[in-house]
Amino acid sequence: MAQTVLVTGAASGIGKACARMLLDQGNEVVALDLKREALAAALPPDNQGRLKLVAGDVSQPADCTAAVAAAVKRFGKLDALIHWAAAHSSKFWTELGADEMNRILAVNVTGSFLMAQAAGRHMQTRKKGAIVLTASGSVLLGATGGPSGQGGPAYVSSKAAITGLVRSLARAMGPDGIRVNAVAPGVTDTPMINSYSAETKAAQGARFPLGRIARPEEMAAVGCYLISDAASFVTGEVLVANGGSNFG
Repeated sequence: MAQTVLVTGAASGIGKACARMLLDQGNEVVALDLKREALAAALPPDNQGRLKLVAGDVSQPADCTAAVAAAVKRFGKLDALIHWAAAHSSKFWTELGADEMNRILAVNVTGSFLMAQAAGRHMQTRKKGAIVLTASGSVLLGATGGPSGQGGPAYVSSKAAITGLVRSLARAMGPDGIRVNAVAPGVTDTPMINSYSAETKAAQGARFPLGRIARPEEMAAVGCYLISDAASFVTGEVLVANGGSNFG
């Protein structure tokens, strides 16, 4: 059955792949990213009126509320949120300052909560809904950042916080019929890894049992699964999709 889905970070990477996948499946999509121009360039104009573009910053409560309101105004409801938007930081612990740490936490942790809160308030009135947040395989690895370009302590700690957020929200929202889960992607071929050194990129595929890093569409499919009826009894979970690189 077609759903109305709010997808954040939809102008590039996994978010873009997810929005396109949902549209191809016949769903109604509200695509959110920082810049409307980037959204318009990323997503197909031929969508039979099933696509609404919204510019906004997920770390700002008013923008999160406005995105949900736009979905309800355009399509009459919001069935699901798939929240991919995030900020990356590769600063090593000796270089990381309070400003950078707080910026990453504001986008990745507070932003995740604000989007879930805004979506959840609408879903609560309908007694149903599904929310998917984004964690990271870097939490399992304990990535350190630095010259490699991988996530450093600011990024890794922000993504670790998603596990606690998912569990808290899943328990709190469950009585209202709202499921809350997260995807923890392994290394995926998106703009986020543009900062990786050539050596780091080469090493990633070698350490994956499948012999390669993920495609954005593969992570998008996991998010789409978690909002589907096939996952109707799944809540409070962080689904690790890392090609076996850390086995769990």
